[in-house]
Amino acid sequence: MTYDERPLAISAPEPRTLDLIFTDEARKLLHAKYQIIEADPENIAGLGDGVLAMARYIIGQPPLSAGTVARMPELRCVLNVESNLINNMPYEILFQRGIHVVTTGQVFAEPVAEIGLGFALSLARDIIDQDLAFRRGRELWGGEGNASSRLIAGSEIGIIGFGDLGKALRRVLCGFRATIRVFDPWLPRSILEEHGVEAASLREVLTESDFVFVVAAVTSENKQFLNAEAFASMRPGSAFILLSRADVVDFDALMAAVASGHIVAASDVYPEEPLPLDHPVRSLKGFIRSAHRAGALDSAFKKMGDMVLEDMDLMDRGLPPMRCKRAERETVSRMRSKGVKIN
Repeated sequence: MTYDERPLAISAPEPRTLDLIFTDEARKLLHAKYQIIEADPENIAGLGDGVLAMARYIIGQPPLSAGTVARMPELRCVLNVESNLINNMPYEILFQRGIHVVTTGQVFAEPVAEIGLGFALSLARDIIDQDLAFRRGRELWGGEGNASSRLIAGSEIGIIGFGDLGKALRRVLCGFRATIRVFDPWLPRSILEEHGVEAASLREVLTESDFVFVVAAVTSENKQFLNAEAFASMRPGSAFILLSRADVVDFDALMAAVASGHIVAASDVYPEEPLPLDHPVRSLKGFIRSAHRAGALDSAFKKMGDMVLEDMDLMDRGLPPMRCKRAERETVSRMRSKGVKIN
């Protein structure tokens, strides 16, 4: 195969890089099979008509105008390697033309679910504070160190959102013999029941759970829907664990609920990232903090590249993408997640 015969792919995966998401072997294969044009994500239109006319794929989810898309007659797929679908392109036009938009976000499901379990165990058994006390010579031995401890086994657990993250979370929790209730207004009851969880209202999840996990995407309908009223309705001493995006939560209200002693919490995400050094959550007792690192494992990033290559190969052969998750016409325009700035 000569250079000119290779399909052309525009590479604009910011803030990721091809080195981050492809193993050395996979990147060699990518360059062997495709012409790769590195591009500024903010200026895809500036690539010129010659490049745009030949582009079959975009790796990344850079902003695209309707005019730019019109200049790309060969475009088959936008392969989002950020993970969250972003409201920055004319989805309706893409769908009308049969152009796929897919995301590799499912690679983060297992690592996020595992750290979520770690947060729950830490909150349930006060692992972090007891470790810090031990380092300072202030440890409490035996039962004295378990005044607020409890078991996850046999508890009642609520999950808000049941996409890839929610399903992975259910898998890591299933050995605890817990009752798991799920609120996800985008899924029918039968799908939830097939996964061995109980369909529930938001109020039921909040009021009847010892542990509440939030793995819902940000949409046009749910920004800060978990507010002061929601936290007040939770069981005293219950745990709130935020794993998806901070915009679904009124973060000030969450901190107030923890500061009052009503609930404990853990979060991997924040309204502003990186978080200011003087932000009050940094010193808040009863709150476990993680710097948006739940899914950011090298093994997860490298799976992205494998998925991209597999789906590009399928589409080269006239087949639909199967490894990445396809954006849906009815819901993609409702997504309101912000792109990440740091891997």
